[in-house]
Order: sequence, then C-alpha cells, then structure tokens
Amino acid sequence: MAALRVSSALASTSCSSSSSSFHCYPSVFTKFRSSPIWAFSISVTPLCSRRAKRMAHSIARATLGLTQPNQSDAPKISFAAKEIDLVEWKGDILAVGATEKDLARDENSKFQNPLLQKLDSKLSGLLSEASSEEDFSGKSGQSTILRLPGLGSKRIALVGLGSSTSSAAAYRSLGEVAAAAAKSAQASNIAVALASTDGLSAELKLSSASAIATGAVLGIFEDNRFKSESKKPTLKSLDILGLGTGPEIEKKIKYAADVCAGVILGRELVNAPANVLTPAVLAEEAKKIASTYSDVFSANILDVEQCKELKMGSYLAVAAASANPAYFIHLSYKPTGGEIKKKIALVGKGLTFDSGGYNIKTGPGCSIELMKFDMGGAAAVLGAAKALGEIKPAGVEVHFIVAACENMISGTGMRPGDIITASNGKTIEVNNTDAEGRLTLADALVYACNQGVEKIVDLATLTGACVVALGPSIAGIFTPSDDLAKEVVAASEVSGEKLWRMPMEESYWDSMKSGVADMANTGGRQGGAITAALFLKQFVDEKVQWMHIDLAGPVWSEKKKNATGFGVSTLVEWVLKNSTN
Repeated sequence: MAALRVSSALASTSCSSSSSSFHCYPSVFTKFRSSPIWAFSISVTPLCSRRAKRMAHSIARATLGLTQPNQSDAPKISFAAKEIDLVEWKGDILAVGATEKDLARDENSKFQNPLLQKLDSKLSGLLSEASSEEDFSGKSGQSTILRLPGLGSKRIALVGLGSSTSSAAAYRSLGEVAAAAAKSAQASNIAVALASTDGLSAELKLSSASAIATGAVLGIFEDNRFKSESKKPTLKSLDILGLGTGPEIEKKIKYAADVCAGVILGRELVNAPANVLTPAVLAEEAKKIASTYSDVFSANILDVEQCKELKMGSYLAVAAASANPAYFIHLSYKPTGGEIKKKIALVGKGLTFDSGGYNIKTGPGCSIELMKFDMGGAAAVLGAAKALGEIKPAGVEVHFIVAACENMISGTGMRPGDIITASNGKTIEVNNTDAEGRLTLADALVYACNQGVEKIVDLATLTGACVVALGPSIAGIFTPSDDLAKEVVAASEVSGEKLWRMPMEESYWDSMKSGVADMANTGGRQGGAITAALFLKQFVDEKVQWMHIDLAGPVWSEKKKNATGFGVSTLVEWVLKNSTN
C-alpha cells in the first residue's frame, strides 16, 4: 500500500544575534494543507492492511467538518538590550514598570523616584498630574497609557509591579502589558524599563530582562488559525533599557525566546479542536520535533498492536471505543556529547478528547465542550521538548512520554464494572469510565520506570477536585519526595507558574479498594485529587522519585477563552536544574 502522507508547515524557532539584539520567531503549530512546506510520511506495510485502514480513517477524521487550520504567522520581534537615557529614546511606546514604593510623592505631590522625576520634569509635570488623575499607585495589575508631548516616545505607559520586591510574574506581566499596548496602538517599536533597579543584583537583572521578553512574546501572540479573518501584529522591535548589555543578557533573551516557542506550541496543541488534533496527529507533532532536532532527539511511536505486546491493558481499555486509534509517544533526548549524569522522564496525559465514556459528562458545569484540553499535560511535555531541542542542555537524558487516545462511547468501549489489567500486572475495577486519565497514565508510568530513569514528573488535567481546592490559577503537586518537591517548586518560582504541594494521605487509599480487583479507579467525592494521586503511585517503582502535577485549573484561561501553555516553563527550568549546564 502507498505511504500515507501528512503535510504540515514546518515552524521551528530561529534566533539570530548581532551585537546586543536578537530576532526571535515563536513556533507555529502544524498546518494541514494541499501544498506542503514540509511533509512527513508514515509507511504502512501490506501485511498490516487492517491497521492501514484504521490509520487512514484517523487521518481523514483530522479534517472532519472541512476544518483546516490557517497559516499561523508568527510575530517577528527584534529584541535589544540598551543602556540609554529614557528621555532620549525614540519610538512608539515607552513602558515603565513602577512599584508602589516608586510612586511615593513628596509634599508637593511630585515623584521622589529619580527616574520618574526626570521624565516628569521633561513633561513639565504632566506625568505626575496625569497619573494622579488616573489614580495610578503602582499596584499589581494597574496600568495607564498616556499620550504626552515632550518625549522621544509618542506614548508613555506606567505599569504597576506591586510591592517593592517584584517577582518574575510581575516582570512578565510588564512585558505582556507593553505588548498589549503595542497591539492596541498598532505600534511597531516599544521600549521597557524599570523605574528603579536598586537592589537588583546582576543575576536578577538578567532574569528580569528574560521575564520581560517572555511576557512580550506571549502577550503579542494570538492563535488565529481557526478564524476566517485576523489582524497581524505590528510590533517589530522591543528595547529593554537599563538592565545591562552584552553576551549574558543576550543569552537570557534567547533562552526566553526558546521557552516561548515551547509555550506557544503547547497553547496551539491545546487550542486545536479534537476534529483536527487526533492521537495520530499528536504523534506526528512529536515526530516533527524529533525530525527538527534530530541531533539530540529520537522518536518511538507505538501503535495499538505494539502496546498490546507490552500488555498495556489499562491504556488500551480507554482507547477501545474510539474510531481514532491510540498512539503511544516516546521521545528520547540525549545530548550530543559528555557524560549523562541524570536520567529523568516527563509524562503527559494525552486525551485528545474525553467524552466521559459511559459515565458521560452531562449537566451544567461538566465542561464537555472544553475536553479538547484534556491533553494539556501532553502539550506541556511536547512544548518542553521543543524548547529543550533549541537549548540543548548537557549531562541529562530526558524521556518524553504520552499515551495518546480518545475516551469515546461505542460497543467496543470499556464499561463501568469492567476489570482491566495494567502492564505491571495490577488489576483495576473500572467504577467510573470518566476517571480515564489515570488509567492511561498507569501504563505510561510503568513504561517510564522501565527506561531506567531516576525521577519522573507527570502532568495531567486529572481532576475537577483539584480545581475546586486550588482554583483556576494554581496547579496541585503530589509527591512522596521532599527533595523532588523542592526542585520543582524552585523551578516554578523562576518560571512564575504557581504550584501548591498537596498531601498524599495514605489512609484515603481505603476508599480505592475493590472487592474483586486490586483496586478501583475512583474513591468517594471527598479528597478526589488526593486519591487520584494515590492511584498513580501504584504504578511507580519505589526506587524512582516521582511527582504528579494536576494542572486541570491553570491549563485554560476562561477569561481569554484560550490555552495558557502552563507547565512548559517549569519543566524546562527543572530539566536545566538536572543538567550540568
């Protein structure tokens, strides 16, 4: 049989540097169209005609409803780190990040901060007057954009950073606000500066510049692939003022661009609907990463028959009802040289759609229309893989694992009451087919342990209970290892993503006991996120340090009605902490 061909736009992040500026191009998600820029072939042998037909059907389902993603034109932003007088900078918008302390006034209601004083003097006192009228006090989330004559810039924006000690999240927000202002004003060049750098060490200046660049790239990005009309961003350049110049800050800005490429890929994967992003298409995205970074990556994609040989009964039971076959994704990252000192694994839940199965999601608040985001863990893992392909850390081997499938309803699907057997031999009574993510992760975790890794972090949109406990912005983390908890939390503090460690109360396991199998797949309503983590623990080797991250809340922004790319930045930081770099 002839090879089946999937065509996609190849979009890797590229950054070129010249002196102290960088031109960074965020990645674009795969686009299916008739005239490919890049093509990847899947060859199917004549001996597997039945499998070939099933795969052909899955590729065809990717165009259900005749929906094809439009070309995603990634914004091209040139970053430059400069040390110049803010008064002399010429451009469209000058954005100044100011803390509440920076906004302190004297008895004449004038700024005490030297930089704001200088700007205000140049503007004949209009800046202090206008900011008072706008009631701008530097609180986090506040911003005001003013069009005042007298500066080299056409507009000046004041952005609140909150308390005097600002976090990575505050600086990233500064970049986002500046980018949003540029988008609104159709500006092509902007500059970002801090009202005060007092107390900022050289390292903090670098991380602040990185956070600002990250915020700008992610702030300007819009996923318009599924809109018939969209405006292209006009922002072409962003100058970061007053935080230093030279190779160190250039390296930090490039790093920010590399991570942003991964975050954008993660967002686009989650945003893609289930009629476009099937398990087969997700597997193709993984293959594309391996192809793009073939010097450090290799891909091993297992089909259903190969998963049967590995006795992945738990995973395959979830996939059994879907017309789109399951694909088990395994990407391996190995640096080109040097000694491997750490072997770690990132495991992501990969449900490209979750109907709930026979325990179908029904009623208000069930969010069945959002269940395309049930592969948010897989998106974070593949986004991190893309970023690490650009960064290429030394001394660490990383395995990226996703058990991709759909949870649908048919005569072949698993039923409530069925008993299934995972690849480690443990049996599970399925008392709820909507608790399917943990069933796919069970076999994925066993597979990860078999790779000889020392540490595993899994990510999953696993439970509504975690959203109830922590709200929409914070992910819950579960681990028996204090050391691993410290590592990942430290990485999240750099990335600005919010994590909260939850207890693993072993006494709750009693609710997961079954009278006819080793365990049930759910317990009672109370402590649902904890019992889910305790379930996963049954499939992890005791010698392996393991953490489960439940990101059901922060994977999606209800306000923006868009994916967030949550998890990518923290995973990259954590891998680098395990690297010799």
